[in-house]
Amino acid sequence: MQNKNFIPTTGFLRLPAVLSFIPVSKSTWWAKVKTGEFPKPVKLGKNTTAWRAEDIRALIAEFK
Repeated sequence: MQNKNFIPTTGFLRLPAVLSFIPVSKSTWWAKVKTGEFPKPVKLGKNTTAWRAEDIRALIAEFK
C-alpha cells in the first residue's frame, strides 16, 4: 500500500493527488496555473491531465 502523503521522485500526479498536498480549491488551482504561478499540466491523453511530480515537489519547496 502506498503512503498517501508520498510524492514520487519522478512520474505524474493527477489533480486530486496534487490538491491533497496543496490545499487550494480546483478553481484557484486552475487560475494560478493560467497566471503561471503554478506549474503547467501535461496532457497524457484526450481526457487525462497530470503534473510532473518534480514540478509539484519544487512548488512545495517554494512554500517552505
